[in-house]
Amino acid sequence: MADKPRPSTLTVYLYVPNIIGYARILMNCFAFAICFKDKYLFSVLYFVSFVFDALDGWFARKLNQVSTFGAVLDMVTDRISTACLLVILSQVYRPGLIFLSLLALDIASHWLQMYSSFLVGKSSHKDVKDSSSWLFKLYYGNRKFMGYCCVSCEVLYIVLFLLAKNETENLTEVLVNAATESWLYFTLLCLSLVGWVIKQLVNVIQMKTAADACIHYDIGKSDRKHGCVLLDFSLGISFDLNGGTYFLE
Repeated sequence: MADKPRPSTLTVYLYVPNIIGYARILMNCFAFAICFKDKYLFSVLYFVSFVFDALDGWFARKLNQVSTFGAVLDMVTDRISTACLLVILSQVYRPGLIFLSLLALDIASHWLQMYSSFLVGKSSHKDVKDSSSWLFKLYYGNRKFMGYCCVSCEVLYIVLFLLAKNETENLTEVLVNAATESWLYFTLLCLSLVGWVIKQLVNVIQMKTAADACIHYDIGKSDRKHGCVLLDFSLGISFDLNGGTYFLE
């Protein structure tokens, strides 16, 4: 049986899910360019771009066009899009430090997770089967649960942007007024806040887990470098990381 032909670089760039990724970038660029001129058009374009995020993954699996470049493109687009919206919210609401802190947490946790995953030889940053956190494993192991959390975050940020009337809004006052004036806003805010809280908890767990993985990698590398001998007293055997095995007396 003939081997499957190796795809060219151009072919990978033109994978359907990657083309969707390029479309998302263009859509977001236009959306942010008109965000203060037309809030509603911005919100529609931003949310459609977010929906496309789910579509590119579906096409990648359906067409067998999964690629590392596509995964990185997808994550970078997500992070930059959310970061831009959080920066805008930090200029509209007071205290703005809340949104800048969320931005830092989002980028740091995902960057560390991606880096630590490749460091230990995993093919995807979503491979968290070895994690001790049930919430972390549930988040990346259940697409519907992860989708709910991600949608909740984006919807909350979009709603906050639409609710802002001035450039120095008080965040607490806006949330309370919106919740008391409209049952629709109250329901939407409640549902999105729950998913938002879970997403931030996952980000904290993700950052800590990834940081631990980097430290353990350095410790293991140091042990191998110095030929450290690991002792297993229960079996009466020691294992030399340089390759030798010795029995204890």
